[in-house]
Amino acid sequence: MKKLEFTQIALSLGSGIFLVGLGTTSFLLEQLLELSQMSEEILRGDRLPILNLTPRDIQQN
Repeated sequence: MKKLEFTQIALSLGSGIFLVGLGTTSFLLEQLLELSQMSEEILRGDRLPILNLTPRDIQQN
C-alpha cells in the first residue's frame, strides 16, 4: 500500500511540474514572437534614417 501511495504522489508531482513547464514554454515562445515582431517593425528600412556619407567620411574613421 505504501508503494502505491508513493507512486501516486510521484506522478502527481511529475505531472504538475510538466504542466508548469509547458505553460512556461508557451509563454516564452509568445514573448519571443512578440519581440521579433517589434524588432522587425523598428528595423524596417523605411523608418531608418538615410546617412549621407561620402568616401572621405568613411576613410576618416
